[in-house]
Amino acid sequence: MSGTGVVERLRAAGCVFAEEEAEMLLAAATGPAELDLMVERRASGLPLEHVVGWAEFAGLRIEVDSGVFVPRRRTEFLVGHAVDLARPGAVCVDLCCGSGAAGAVLLDRVEGAEVHASDIEPAAVRCARRNVEPRGGRVYEGDLFAPLPAELRGRVEILVANVPYVPTEDIALLPPEARDHEPHVTLDGGPDGLDVLRRVAAEAPEWLAPGGRLFVETSERQAERAVEAVAEESGGLLAPEVITSEEWWATVVVATRR
Repeated sequence: MSGTGVVERLRAAGCVFAEEEAEMLLAAATGPAELDLMVERRASGLPLEHVVGWAEFAGLRIEVDSGVFVPRRRTEFLVGHAVDLARPGAVCVDLCCGSGAAGAVLLDRVEGAEVHASDIEPAAVRCARRNVEPRGGRVYEGDLFAPLPAELRGRVEILVANVPYVPTEDIALLPPEARDHEPHVTLDGGPDGLDVLRRVAAEAPEWLAPGGRLFVETSERQAERAVEAVAEESGGLLAPEVITSEEWWATVVVATRR
């Protein structure tokens, strides 16, 4: 199959960036038969990252297995701020780590960083271990803070928590790539999208070092309520603020341990 043929099949399937996707598929396929299968899988709605087995994130190639949350480019905005504020040797935690993209970047960009990551999804943990542990981090399976080593309490300087924040009733409105191929536990934030954020904010003060920071992605329309939730659930121990980027279409709450 020619490159033109690949583009035409992807366009017919509704892929907006057909040319760019065709280049990735052509580069990834080892032969015509595999290329045909990969194009068929993509045309059926499978996320491109699941088809080729990786995603580019902050300049790194992150392995992404089928059924694992695909790291979003807008999350590079959150991770970039975390990297900028981390001192050399910082103790970092990546909650709801998915593929481990954030943890991998922290290890790559922060000299001597000590990085721990966790996720409740077994498939995500298996994937994250391949992205994080060869770089020197550790990945644990469990719910939020529960599987982390107890000795991290009060020592975490950078806490990245890419929690699910889509309101339950909005899941059906998501693009098919997310709605049909990513675990809903990685998307569903409860009735108002803030349920998991509240749980993180309630426990974060006992894990963060004084002056340690929590970074959480949210949506623009949820930002004000997210700030209120962080302040309330932490008992006033976390001082939250909102940072945004029009370029990345990103909204992040940064909360500092008083």
